[in-house]
Amino acid sequence: MPTILITGGAGFIGSHLVRRFVHHYPEYTIVNLDALTYAGNLENLRDVEHAPNYRFERADIRDPQALADVFNRFKPDGVIHLAAESHVDRSISNPIAFVETNVLGTVNLLNAARNLWGDDTSGKRFYHVSTDEVYGSLGEEGYFTEETRYDPRSPYSASKAASDHFVRAYFHTFNLPVVLSNCSNNYGPYHFPEKLIPLMLKNIRDEKPLPVYGDGQYTRDWLWVKDHASAIDTIFHKGRNGETYNIGGNNEWKNIDLVETLCDIMDEFLGREPGASRKLITFVKDRPGHDRRYAIDASKLKNELGWQPSIHAEEGFRETAKWYLENEEWLLRVTSGEYQLYYAQQYG
Repeated sequence: MPTILITGGAGFIGSHLVRRFVHHYPEYTIVNLDALTYAGNLENLRDVEHAPNYRFERADIRDPQALADVFNRFKPDGVIHLAAESHVDRSISNPIAFVETNVLGTVNLLNAARNLWGDDTSGKRFYHVSTDEVYGSLGEEGYFTEETRYDPRSPYSASKAASDHFVRAYFHTFNLPVVLSNCSNNYGPYHFPEKLIPLMLKNIRDEKPLPVYGDGQYTRDWLWVKDHASAIDTIFHKGRNGETYNIGGNNEWKNIDLVETLCDIMDEFLGREPGASRKLITFVKDRPGHDRRYAIDASKLKNELGWQPSIHAEEGFRETAKWYLENEEWLLRVTSGEYQLYYAQQYG
């Protein structure tokens, strides 16, 4: 029975991936390793926490000894590494935290895998999950491909770019069997409400101002989080060692168009007058180093491994809005910090 270690499994993307692996691969043992920082929430996994093939380990990837203990106890055959500091605004105010977690934490994991597996890496795999932000900013045309030159513009994207380089270096230097993926912006249930879509949904519900950076013309490609989990599943099982695969949703939206669409969806769901929530939109001072446009070319993933997104943007936005309205208690606990008590209640 293979054992798969998923780092950051209590986070937004990680919890969807853990759930998918627990359900789809009952013959696997899925070990969720998470430090439970502000963005890690075990309540996201209540439905699988008692599954016979699920284990949770609270550990920090910045701690090499803690990682060594976990690797020695569970002896994972595969690692899927999602644990990261990921909010650009936080990276601007505290870059060192991003270096410590995203760069040093990744190297600690690479060392732990290398120490456990040694030269016998048959059936082993280290999968590093990264972001399209490492590529920098696009103009009005063109797409990021796996060959696009790295050009990070924020401390967050710089830290992820550095971690990507270390993963590839361990492949070339130590023959560690690695794969990488760089994804576009994710959205969906369980997203911590500091990011754009859940923040807007919460503020629309509460009739609070909707802060939009700059002129609102910044463009992002939006990826349904469950599609991202299915893409990771596909790459983990079918990808070629040493390769990078871009994951995109084929859903480009300007920020202002996205926010207006969310306003209209929420007005419909809440029974408000059409256009009422658009009046809450407030343009605010732009973020330093703000990349103008991201867009992913995911044709390599489609052509080589047969994956493509399953959901169109507006359908996904409606599903997301509906989930947040139906899970107000989760949202209240997350924004109040009470969700942090769940670990103590469940695990002592």
